[in-house]
This record gives sequence, structure tokens and C-alpha cells, in this order.
Amino acid sequence: MFSKILIANRGEIALRVLRACRELGIKTVAVHSTADADAMHVRLADEAVCIGPASSRDSYLNVAAILSAATITGAEAIHPGYGFLSENADFAETVEAHGLTFIGPTADHIRMMGDKITAKTTMLALGVPLVPGSDGELTSLEQAREVAARVGYPVLIKAAAGGGGRGMKVAQTADELEDAWNMARTEARAAFGNDAVYLEKYMDRPRHIELQILGDNYGNVVHFGERDCSLQRRHQKLLEEAGSPAISAEQRDAIGRTATEALSRMGYRNAGTLEFLYQDGQFCFIEMNTRLQVEHPVTEMVCDVDLVREQIRLAAGEKLGYAQKDITFSGHAIECRINAEDPVTFAPCPGTVAVYHPPGGLGVRVDSALYTGYRVPPFYDSMIAKLIVHAPTREQAIARMQRALDEFVVEGIKTVIPLHRQILDDPQFRKGDYTIHWLEQFTARLQG
Repeated sequence: MFSKILIANRGEIALRVLRACRELGIKTVAVHSTADADAMHVRLADEAVCIGPASSRDSYLNVAAILSAATITGAEAIHPGYGFLSENADFAETVEAHGLTFIGPTADHIRMMGDKITAKTTMLALGVPLVPGSDGELTSLEQAREVAARVGYPVLIKAAAGGGGRGMKVAQTADELEDAWNMARTEARAAFGNDAVYLEKYMDRPRHIELQILGDNYGNVVHFGERDCSLQRRHQKLLEEAGSPAISAEQRDAIGRTATEALSRMGYRNAGTLEFLYQDGQFCFIEMNTRLQVEHPVTEMVCDVDLVREQIRLAAGEKLGYAQKDITFSGHAIECRINAEDPVTFAPCPGTVAVYHPPGGLGVRVDSALYTGYRVPPFYDSMIAKLIVHAPTREQAIARMQRALDEFVVEGIKTVIPLHRQILDDPQFRKGDYTIHWLEQFTARLQG
């Protein structure tokens, strides 16, 4: 086991990793920008190193500074959290080349799954079902027209190197395809420096279902069930559930077997998440995230597992030590992402937290690095907390979340807490009857 780990991240996920390390008896090194000098993870870590100014490019994305911090503090491993460098294959490769352990998958697997075309081709060869579409990158508009005619409209043009909804455009008809093609490529080039695109059949009422997996260095792979992440705005998740109200235990077992067999054949190690669109009883693979997910706590709650602890164990070379039959699912969990945003316009609202009082009680968990007097900086993602609840049934989990939201006090800045209250009050949500388009339609009605 490692004696010291550097945490190459900030905010609640840095604190989450720090807590897992503390329980394992591992010393921690926090890195931070000048804007995060007073952050909670910096205060609680055994050592802290400033790695640059406020800009992410000059601090949390500064590979040389992070590696220097690891070297001077004697860290043996680096945990990247999520975002920033967590899915950067070059970073993972460089970490290992410097004699350190990257707590995550291999650079080859990060690279393979980071290109969506390669990921789809790989998964298809391993027997994982895909959304109908192009076999790979589209090289011309004419080729796009041919594929669209074959799979049928509407279609979605997607950036091969994309993420976060950028480089994605829908063409409802053949007349709209050229504009969608041009806009997707332009946006992809600007966002990722890569204008490669591919085409998929646009599913009109799918759910976004993802499957949490873990693999060790010895070919053992297990899954920890599904999360329903369909409540999204502009492809950004806002509320997640485990399990999905649309998926049966039998369906979970079936897609779980397919996924774990595929990843075992691939030799995948550490944490990963396979994302699917689910409609009419069919799962269609769309991408894989080779890292810990923001929404991992709902899985931890229903499976009674510490996924970060498992990541660290596996990176240290330990075996899983359990089989799929040993993993059980208990009750229902819901996570609300608490963003520092206007709940109506979604404009970011950085500033000083005048009062902070998180909720508590049975089955309530808050992952956050906030405290009264903390200044939320304007330089990073707007998520400031995750509120997670667990209860025996979905109905009880909804009631518990409503109670917890009512207790949650964050003053001095605006947050999306009022929006979450409205979502949980909605009869359609309470029935579990929603798709990936539901939240945008819901917020449009609120604003209209």
C-alpha cells in the first residue's frame, strides 16, 4: 500500500479522496492554485503545494508543476479525481514514466476510450450493443448523407473527441444535415482542436443509463449496478439515481454481464463507467469514462462500497478480493448536484458564502468543501456540493431528499436548490417517467 498520495484536483472531490486516504492511513499532498489557498482540502491535507495562479491551465492542468510537487514531497502515487487531467492519457503515461503510480486505468485504455470512434469500434468488437450510425469517422458530407439515409432521421452529428455536449448537433431532416455537419465540426475544432465527427441515430426518448465497473490487474472485473443520469440540461447532469426506475434487476444483470465480460477481455483496470442510451428495452453504448464519476456516491450508498478506497487498493496492485455474486444492492439513492448558479437563468454565481449549514440525519450525506466565509472562485466549475440520500425505497428517498433540501442553507450566493425542490415536487418525476429531454422541457415551462 502507498504511504503518501498526491491529489491532483480541488473542491469536494479532492476532499473526498483525502478522506479515503486518511481512513487507509495514507498521508496526503494537496496541490492548489493561488485562488484555492484557503480551500478545505488544503487545510486538511498533511502537506500542501501551490502549483500556480488561478487559471486552470497554469495550475490544475500544469503537468510539470504537479509532478514537481509529487517529487519534492515524496508522493508515491497521484489520484486525479475527475475533470482536469483525469482522462488525459499523456498525463497518466508521464506519471508512470516518472516512477509514480497513476490511480486509474492504463494510458492505453484512457486513450482508446477517449476517442469516441475508437471506443465504439472496440466495444462493438467485444459484443457491446451500439446506437445505429456510422462505422467510424465521417470524411465527407456526402458520406454523412448516405449513413443518415440508412439509419433514418433524425440523426446526431457528434465530435469524436467531444464531451459535455460540445460538438453535437441534431438534424431532424435531410435539409438540416449540412448545417448540423458544419456547426458540429466548427464547434469540435474550437473546443478540442479536432474536427473529426461521426453520426448516430438520434433517439427521441432515451434514458441515460451508466454502469459502474471496477477491474484489478489480474483480469477480474465486476460491476456495481446502474445509475440513471437522464436529468440533464445541455448535456450536463443535475440529478442522478441508483438504481434506475426504468431498469429491472434482470436487465441490470444482463447488461452487467455483457459489460464485465467485455472489459475483462480488454484487460481493463481500476474504475470506469460505461454510458448507454436506453430506449424500448434496448441498451446502446455511447461512451466510456475512464475515471471516477461525479455521481459515484449514489452507487456507494446502494452497494455499501467505498469506490475511492477500492481505486487506491487496486492501483497498489491488490486483487479485487470478491466476485460479482458478492455485490448486493440495497434500497435507493438520489444525488442532487448543488451548483452556484441562478436557479432560473443558470448564470454562474461565485462569491462569498455568508452562511453554510448542511443537512443531516439518517441516510443523508453531503460531499462539499464549502464553509461559512469561503469565497467561491469564478475560475472553475460551478458545482459546490453534492447532496446524497439513501432510503429503503425510491418514494422514501424522494421524501428524504425533500427534507434535506429544506434544511440545506447556503446564503450569500445563489444556488440551484430551489430548482431541485421543484423537480422533486413534479408528479412526472415522482413516477420516474422522464427521459434525457425532460429537464430542459421542465425548465422551459418554469421560465415560460
